[in-house]
Amino acid sequence: MTAGPEADFTLDEQLCFALYSASRAMTGAYRDRLATVGLSYTQYVVLLLLWEHHSLPMSQLGKRLHLDSATLSPVLQRMAAAQLITRTRSNHDERTVQITCTDSGHALRERVRAVQSEVRAGTGLSEADLVVMREDLHRVANRLRDGTSSGWSAESAAPDVEQSQVEQPGPAA
Repeated sequence: MTAGPEADFTLDEQLCFALYSASRAMTGAYRDRLATVGLSYTQYVVLLLLWEHHSLPMSQLGKRLHLDSATLSPVLQRMAAAQLITRTRSNHDERTVQITCTDSGHALRERVRAVQSEVRAGTGLSEADLVVMREDLHRVANRLRDGTSSGWSAESAAPDVEQSQVEQPGPAA
C-alpha cells in the first residue's frame, strides 16, 4: 500500500480500477458460463428482471439496467428472435413497448441458477460477505449516480471555468 501524495497516482490504490477489474472478471465469468445456456450477460440481466416482474415496459427495463434504448433494442430483438421474450406495443400509446418473458425464457431459470451458483462459488467469498459487498456496491453506485455523497455532485466536481481564466503554467525553472 502506497502512502502519501503518490497514493493518488498508483493504479493498485484506485477504487475505480479495483471496481473496473472486478466487474470485468465477474462479467467474464458469467459470459463464459452463460454462453453454454445460449445467453449473453445483458440477456441474462434482462431475464432476471422479467423473472422477477414477468412483464415490464421497455423504458423500465432500460432504467433498471442503466441502458439506453439504442443498446437495449438490439438485445431485445435477439431475445424475441430466440423466443425468450415477446414485445407488444401498447394499444393506448404506441411509443410504449411491453416486454414479457415467454415460457421458453422461464425454462432457462434452473440452468441459469446453476451458472449463478458456480460463479458465486468461484468468488471464494461467504454468502454473508457477498451480501455485504453487494449492499456496499449498490450504495456507492447510487451515491455516485445521485451525487449524494458528502454534498458532492457531478456538477460541482467539474467547475465551469473558461479556459482564459485558467492560470497557465510558466516556464520551468
